[in-house]
Amino acid sequence: MPLSRRALVALPLALPALGRAARAQPAPLPVVASFSILGDMLREVGGDGLAMRVLAGPDVDAHSFQPRPSDAQALRAARLVVRNGLGFEPWLDRMLAAAGQQGRLVTASQGITPRQAGPADHGHSHGHSHGHDHDAVDPHAWQDLRLGQSYVRTILAGLQAADPAGAAGHAARAEAYLARLAALDAWVRAEIGRVPEARRVVVTSHDAFGYFGAAYGVRFIAPQGVSTAAEPSAAEVARLIRLLKREGITAVFLENMANPATLNRLAAEAGVTVKGRLYADALSSADGPAPSYEAMFRHNVGLLTAAMRG
Repeated sequence: MPLSRRALVALPLALPALGRAARAQPAPLPVVASFSILGDMLREVGGDGLAMRVLAGPDVDAHSFQPRPSDAQALRAARLVVRNGLGFEPWLDRMLAAAGQQGRLVTASQGITPRQAGPADHGHSHGHSHGHDHDAVDPHAWQDLRLGQSYVRTILAGLQAADPAGAAGHAARAEAYLARLAALDAWVRAEIGRVPEARRVVVTSHDAFGYFGAAYGVRFIAPQGVSTAAEPSAAEVARLIRLLKREGITAVFLENMANPATLNRLAAEAGVTVKGRLYADALSSADGPAPSYEAMFRHNVGLLTAAMRG
């Protein structure tokens, strides 16, 4: 059926309006985050206008992540890549070189003074040493919410540079997010403050809570170093068992990606039970207890305070 003359006249008038609508809804910005916690921060600041690829996703150990070929394609296409830095993702530096990545690269930990991970950090844990990473820096800076806020500001600057048209929206979302993180930080301090100081000792499977411990006044002891790649020696495990018994430590935890064997043996021999699963280096899946950075803190602090109080 032929178009009426009126429809034909109306058609050219409609086309510029269609063009304007397409311009008003810009194409999603292709971005890559190295692991799930940074992906969550990036999503909070960037909102719905991002086409995001998270390389080491929920419940994936970013220390020993094995990239896929499609990850290299995502890096090549990305306008913005966000990584943690501080030696957390050595595999990413190799990938970026191989992929010929052209977009903006943001290191979220930029400007943060890192903690040393090694014996200096653990003089208080009765001489237990980490063997393999004496001079390494601790990359887990997001475990202090004030440093997490620094990450968010660095991510915001990167997003605004990569997407100037969306700069105002990114800033507004970042401001709201930063206010929530500041309130969460105050809540964590208040919750930990309700635990008697002598009880603020926790054993975890790997040493991912150094920044949390320093920020919130909790002593963390880990049979494994800051990387999940090293297994503790029998002597270290025996030393820890004696420590658990001597100090009456009740807060013993696994992490979401750790091998439970060492910690379960420790707990069994010291006569304590593993009190649950903390999230340190990766978020949980969407239906788990820690699907976001904020939920991770609420989950961990809820478990920690209950266990420390014994």
